[in-house]
Amino acid sequence: MGEIPKNISGCLDLLHVRLSRNQLSGEVPPEIGSMAKLRFLYGSANNLRGSIPSSIGNLSSLEVVSLSKNYLIGSLPRALGQLTKLSILTFLQNRLSGTIPPSLFNLSSLEKFEVGYNQIHGSLPTTIGFGLPNLQYFSIASNQFVGSIPPWIPNNATKLTILQLSSNKFSGKVPSFESLHNVQWLNIQFNRLGSGGSGDLKFLCSLTNITSLLFLSVAGNRFGGLLSRCIGNFSIAIEQLFLGGNLITGEIPREISNFVNLEILTMEENSFSGAIPIDLGNLQNLVFLSLSYNNLSGVIPSSLQKMKRLIKLLLSNNQFHGPIPSHLDNCSLTWLNLSNNNLSGSIFPAVKTLISLDLSNNHLSGALPVEVGQIDHLDTLNISGNMFSGEIPSTLGDCNALVVLVMKDNHFQGSIPQSISSLRSIEELDLSNNNLSGEIPKFLAAFDFLKYLNLSYNNFEGTLPTEGVFKNASATFVAGNNKICGGIPEFQLPKCVSRHSKSKGVVHKLKLLLSIIFGLIGVLLVLIFVYVCWLKKKKAQEPTSSSIVESWQNLSYGTLLKATNGFSSANLIGVGSFGSVYKGILQENGTNVAVKVLNLMHHGALKSFKAECEALKCIKHRNLLKILTVCSGIDYNGNEFKALVFELMVNGSLKEWLHPCPIPADVDGPSKILNLIQRIKITIDIAFALEYLHNQCHNTIVHCDLKPSNVLLDAEMVGHVGDFGLAKFILESTSYTNTNISSAGLRGTIGYAAPEYGMGSGVSIEGDVYSYGILMLEMFTGISPTTEIFKENSNLHNFVKEALPKRVLEITDHILVQEVESSVGQSRKSTIQNCLLMIYKIGIACSLGVPRDRMSITDVTAQLRSIRDRLYATGL
Repeated sequence: MGEIPKNISGCLDLLHVRLSRNQLSGEVPPEIGSMAKLRFLYGSANNLRGSIPSSIGNLSSLEVVSLSKNYLIGSLPRALGQLTKLSILTFLQNRLSGTIPPSLFNLSSLEKFEVGYNQIHGSLPTTIGFGLPNLQYFSIASNQFVGSIPPWIPNNATKLTILQLSSNKFSGKVPSFESLHNVQWLNIQFNRLGSGGSGDLKFLCSLTNITSLLFLSVAGNRFGGLLSRCIGNFSIAIEQLFLGGNLITGEIPREISNFVNLEILTMEENSFSGAIPIDLGNLQNLVFLSLSYNNLSGVIPSSLQKMKRLIKLLLSNNQFHGPIPSHLDNCSLTWLNLSNNNLSGSIFPAVKTLISLDLSNNHLSGALPVEVGQIDHLDTLNISGNMFSGEIPSTLGDCNALVVLVMKDNHFQGSIPQSISSLRSIEELDLSNNNLSGEIPKFLAAFDFLKYLNLSYNNFEGTLPTEGVFKNASATFVAGNNKICGGIPEFQLPKCVSRHSKSKGVVHKLKLLLSIIFGLIGVLLVLIFVYVCWLKKKKAQEPTSSSIVESWQNLSYGTLLKATNGFSSANLIGVGSFGSVYKGILQENGTNVAVKVLNLMHHGALKSFKAECEALKCIKHRNLLKILTVCSGIDYNGNEFKALVFELMVNGSLKEWLHPCPIPADVDGPSKILNLIQRIKITIDIAFALEYLHNQCHNTIVHCDLKPSNVLLDAEMVGHVGDFGLAKFILESTSYTNTNISSAGLRGTIGYAAPEYGMGSGVSIEGDVYSYGILMLEMFTGISPTTEIFKENSNLHNFVKEALPKRVLEITDHILVQEVESSVGQSRKSTIQNCLLMIYKIGIACSLGVPRDRMSITDVTAQLRSIRDRLYATGL
């Protein structure tokens, strides 16, 4: 540890300096340039900082410079071009910037050049002299290079075995690689290559005579057109082939089955059509096959069972039909995803080696076989959105490694088996929308790791537990079970009737006789009651504070005047359509509050006040803005005064974080920046709130004005949906209605309001989903839907849709792009970029023009949580 001593330069006869894999810090001393005989300098995997000293160019005998995996900054010194004996130059995984000095491309002795995972930019020279005739290893991956791939790389550096150009911004056509006779590893993934045209993949045919090729990745570009059959002439030695994330069309060439040594084949997120070639089963060494997110159809060929080594099979989001092949258990599968297809039948793949199984959103039927209990190491099981029936097999309790169990939207019946109590590692359990009955097992309350439990819309009865996950109303969902009682108050369930209470029934019947005696008195009371109701109609129509929060009294105007320092402009934190919001402190108990004062002179303000009171008295959820009380009275000038008092959200609105005002130079304070994980969490918070309003309230509530300014953030950056001034109840079974609590103003805000509202349609939960989709796209692009760039038929939805899947980072908020670019590791970058693509697809699916085509908020929540977990797995 410590710094490299400067006086090492006194060792004038030193030939080798090998300091790698230590804890050295400080800079590379410039004095090292006086060690004229030095031939080898190794210092990788330390904590070296500062820039590379230009004095290194004085080491005329230097053959190797290896300073990878440090924290070096600045540019590559031009003086490196003076080292005519240099054969290895590697600065992998530092923080270098600037451009590559042109002189480095004329070092004829150079065999290895590696500067991947830095922030180097610029373009590669289009022409150079004799180039790098001895170059065998060239890696500039994960930088910021632009322009085209110059033809001198394959034409001059003919000894190349490793070529890494991935994760940059290269564009245009790809040159021919036919001169790279020795190349083994060719990686140009995650660039902007190709144009979506028919000739984009022509360069692949130039690789057909290269017998040494083991690895090829062109994934994550803009390559279009058909995949030529010439690919079948690749070397049979190839082991890994990545084609995913492009615009490739047509059928999968059956010639791919020639690659008998292939271990990994990924072709996901393209537009492949037709059936899977039966010959694909000949790839008996295949370990990983991904064909998800295409337009493939037909049946899943049984020939896949010949892939004895297959571990991961991903075929989701296609149009496959027919049964699941019955002999997949011949494979060694640990990960099987067949979700979002049209599969049918009753065959269930009880592959004993599975860790993750996703069969959701198909047409599978029949009973869940008892053999499922033989899948010992199953971690995730998702069979939602099918037609499975019968009882939940007790053998499911033998899958004691289960973390995620999703069985919603099926026809299961009977009770939850006692054997499920063995699933002590479960974190997510969703049995909603089935025909399950019986009591809710108390053992669910003892699951220490259970974070999400959904038992909604079944026929459960009895007492709801109050411990464990049942203490959290935002993590537990039991709506649609009309025979359950008890639980914590947030569930708003009826109190349970004890046996002792039932025994008093006889006494109550006796008392009924006495009530007859007072019949005449009762008639008189009814008349009085009718008279009082008539008087109430003559009074100003306004909700009482007691109906909202029993524990708070209706605060006086004077109390709020003192709390907000006379409604001072210094305390003003927001201005809305129907009033202003002030921060304040209640002197009685020191509570920080936000006071929404209604401007009753504004048309519709009173109706908005009533609507918000009516909605807020019925709801309570951790992701909804908590109302404390109301004020309904007269101000000191004799004018009517109405205000709502909320819990103060110290971090303001989401709008302030997405579009922050510039901080003046003379004002200290942190910039408002939301990272990727924070944005994901907030989108999940908002989705939870909508799912509660739409699916778990006694009457469905439609918010009608979802936008960034109506999402508030607390001290932990948890999102809370507020402003129910335009909210509407849906009192009927249909998702559409014209029954409004408030008719004040437009049903939403321009840019966020669903298009059908502008054509006179009634409000619906799908309208909220549309607003959510636009809000989601805004959160990750950083672009407001009302910005001037969207004119005529252009809008944020189309802007994002047209950019996918190739220009994900182009449309992403620059703050998030910097986060992606600064991520260490190609796998991590790839995961983040794929997650962004999935997020945009969700936003697009939510903001489709036709309401019935929009994604349900329940599915949105599930997918976002999956994305969040994938990002957590990368270490974010």
